[in-house]
Amino acid sequence: MFKENPLPIILFCCIVVVVTAVMQYQQPDYSFFDGGYIIAILLTIFLKEDIYTRIFGLFGLAMALVSTFYPDSTAPTIQLFLQHLFSGVVIIMTMMLVIYQKKLYRSIEMEKRQVSALFEYATEGIILTNGKGEIILVNPEAERLFGFEKADLLNKKIELLIPHRYTGRHEQYREQFNQKPSNRRMGQGRDLFARKKDGSEFPVEISLSHFSHKKQKFVIAFIIDITQRKEAEQKLTLQRDQLERVTNDVRKLNASLETKVEERTLILKEALQELERSQHELEEALSKEKELNEIKSRFVSMASHEFRTPLSTILSSASLIGRYQQSTEQPQRDKHINRVKDAVKHLNDLLEDFLSFGKLEEGKVETQISLVNIHNLVLEVEEELKPILKDGQTFDTVFQTRPDFLTDKRLIKHVLINLLSNAIKFSEAGKTIHVSADIGDQSMVIKVEDEGIGIAPEDLQYLFDSFFRAKNAFNIQGTGLGLHIVKRYIGLLNGQIFVNSALDKGTVFSVVIPQGEILNDNQ
Repeated sequence: MFKENPLPIILFCCIVVVVTAVMQYQQPDYSFFDGGYIIAILLTIFLKEDIYTRIFGLFGLAMALVSTFYPDSTAPTIQLFLQHLFSGVVIIMTMMLVIYQKKLYRSIEMEKRQVSALFEYATEGIILTNGKGEIILVNPEAERLFGFEKADLLNKKIELLIPHRYTGRHEQYREQFNQKPSNRRMGQGRDLFARKKDGSEFPVEISLSHFSHKKQKFVIAFIIDITQRKEAEQKLTLQRDQLERVTNDVRKLNASLETKVEERTLILKEALQELERSQHELEEALSKEKELNEIKSRFVSMASHEFRTPLSTILSSASLIGRYQQSTEQPQRDKHINRVKDAVKHLNDLLEDFLSFGKLEEGKVETQISLVNIHNLVLEVEEELKPILKDGQTFDTVFQTRPDFLTDKRLIKHVLINLLSNAIKFSEAGKTIHVSADIGDQSMVIKVEDEGIGIAPEDLQYLFDSFFRAKNAFNIQGTGLGLHIVKRYIGLLNGQIFVNSALDKGTVFSVVIPQGEILNDNQ
């Protein structure tokens, strides 16, 4: 629009203005000569700067007003003034119109330069094609991407830039796009490739836009070379595959390590359990050894005390018997003989308890189950113990239900002897010892109740311990093994023993024995 060299335009405008001024001076009655100033103003439209338009406009306005007062004018002054005033208004309007037009031209040129810069310096390749698929415009980036000169691409089919294997299908796609054009982004979901001048291919991403001008359709393609992105994606895929392999290897290694840890943990756990068992066994052994030492100590203490008394009695009685040689002294001799017999029986009971305790500790006591008449067995034991009854002591025996029961006769007899002898020993003369036997289908209950000295509550928990003697029984003969042996025998028969006692009121022992089972030779 604007001339690069404004000097000819300026010179021509000056000539027009000067000629117009001379002609107007010679013919002041004619206002149409003011049109020369308008022509000069209109010519400044080709000049970029607005200053020239303003100069020629203001100069023309001034000359139009001055010409009203030229001396050679024959027309009335008011008429000339109005004519030239109208011309001045036209000159001002022309000047403003030209300045406004020049601003529009400058704005359009600025937009053209911006669009051109955007097109020329875009980092994406831009190709403009017509409805026939012919290339009519290419930007420098597209030339660089495809390796073609601009002249080599203009008026050529767009298929020139597409790999040969896609050419046929692309023509169909192009026809379909022309029939139903739409702005769309391509390359999503599939890989697109373009062909360079040397025939090599490279991956691209393409966006399409369309517009119409003078009933012709045009398509703009924006092309991006995504070679680096694809390489990065391939590297990322490769790294991901490697990472997956490493992850799988690590997972397998972790699984292997976990397995080994579990195995080692199991081994360690078993070792700890074995250590605990060993420690427990050691503690039990130490406890048993400690208990054995205590038993030995108690045994020595008890034996030294219990054996000393009957032995002393035997020794003194034997010495005294020798002094009674006359026949008239036979009662004295019988008295000491009986004392010797009682002492020997006491020693025999002590040894029997020791032998039973030793067999139990060694595990040599075995049960022999048979059908036993419990009624007869109780009466038999009572008959054997009658010689040691104190004056006035009696048995009150009650039998319930049937007499026969499957159990070990020897062990039951020992239990009865121990419980009944204790009832006799710890009861005063004249007291009654109550005995009952209740035999059921599955179990048997034997109760022995005395009216003796009883047992203190604090001693009940130790009553069945070996060598234990209650506080109120120290002055009465005994080893402290009887009830311990009884409980062990009852345990061999899978039974239980219960005790209920009160001081100075008596004690009740209840023995519960389950029905035994006879094993034949084949079992």
